[in-house]
Amino acid sequence: MYHTRLSITCATDYAEILMAEIAETGFDTFMETETGIEAYAEEDKFNKADLLSILERYQQQSTLSWHFDTIEKKNWNEEWEKNYEPVIVDDRCIIRAAFHQPEKKYTYDIIITPKMSFGTGHHATTHLMIKHQLDINHQNKLVMDAGCGTAVLSVMAAKHGASFVDAFDIDAWSIENGKENAEMNNCPNIRIRQGKISDLKFNEPFDIILANINKNILLMEMPYYSTYLKKDGLLLLSGFYEHDIADIENRAKGENLILQHIHTLETWAAVLCKKM
Repeated sequence: MYHTRLSITCATDYAEILMAEIAETGFDTFMETETGIEAYAEEDKFNKADLLSILERYQQQSTLSWHFDTIEKKNWNEEWEKNYEPVIVDDRCIIRAAFHQPEKKYTYDIIITPKMSFGTGHHATTHLMIKHQLDINHQNKLVMDAGCGTAVLSVMAAKHGASFVDAFDIDAWSIENGKENAEMNNCPNIRIRQGKISDLKFNEPFDIILANINKNILLMEMPYYSTYLKKDGLLLLSGFYEHDIADIENRAKGENLILQHIHTLETWAAVLCKKM
């Protein structure tokens, strides 16, 4: 079997967000490289028009180039294992693969096998979300993980004491992978569903909502976050740059969500808001 390979040269800051958007066009496997990313799809089974529209949009924001070629199918897991290193957050949490040795010195030990899903902890936005979570009381809290990807944030919430985590994503691979990661981390109190927040039903409001997506989706979905969050509940957002904080804050304020704290890393930002 042959695959179409898309090789993109781009700034490191754009790699993970690009992967998330490109996944919507039919590419289902990704690898970060020294110069950017590589994306793979079954030969010609992707929407080229939508793909080029995404690439051209990002090219207007940053230096970016790309080219296509055709290759034989590879053992993706073997390739991934060659490049995967554990991630340490604040010397309190380690995010690692199953083939890494456990590190007992960290309070939280999270095992993630990303496969074709978004979120290993390596990108600044995931790191920032985990950093915030470490300082938030999750004990017996009801948590939503919107756009869960690998479910790394869901696992963090469950290990940090959440009573139940309701996670969802639009991507079928994320659902499968997220369930595998929840099981691998012995977190039976995580439910993972496929769908959008606008289409899913929730039985009761949440104490904490996590959303590491991208700026445009966060702005669009802000009313839903407010609707499904309890009074005094916490909303933790990332997937945008430092210069986007004002836009996020203003939109949140319009939904009675008041910014409480900011973390930044490598030009990326994560904000914590409280529902008043």
